[in-house]
Amino acid sequence: MAAGFNRVFIMGNLTRDPELRYIPSGTAVTSFTVAVNRVYASQSGEKKEEVSFIRVVVWGRRAEVCGEYLSKGSPVFVEGRLKTRSWQTPDGQNRSTMEVIANNVQFLRGGQQPSRASKSAEMPNQDEMGSVDLGSESFENMGNNSKTKGENNEVPF
Repeated sequence: MAAGFNRVFIMGNLTRDPELRYIPSGTAVTSFTVAVNRVYASQSGEKKEEVSFIRVVVWGRRAEVCGEYLSKGSPVFVEGRLKTRSWQTPDGQNRSTMEVIANNVQFLRGGQQPSRASKSAEMPNQDEMGSVDLGSESFENMGNNSKTKGENNEVPF
């Protein structure tokens, strides 16, 4: 079987306050949705914008920190992996979704003040949030397969 690579990087703003809960084992899990904007020029030169809404799931201590410090509008940088989840509704319909399982969530400057923390509360440092070691792999050429001007009726803006 061929080796695979599953790594996602997204940067955007929370669309609503994160939802923190605990599973029966006591492990924290937080979910939130990040809005990611893309601005481009159509072939006619008209400026267009599209928004993607991406569900993010965070586990463990990071989930608790995200639940405490993030709120609607908070800008974040998320690093993680894609995971597909399927279930059946009570009326028997099959459903599925794809979400990002976060390995690392970085709080960015700007956005609104957290609603559940005092204004004097400091954001956790990077050691508290944790990070992902990328090892010695080179990601310099990652994403260099961009489309040329005019493909798919879009021109990179």
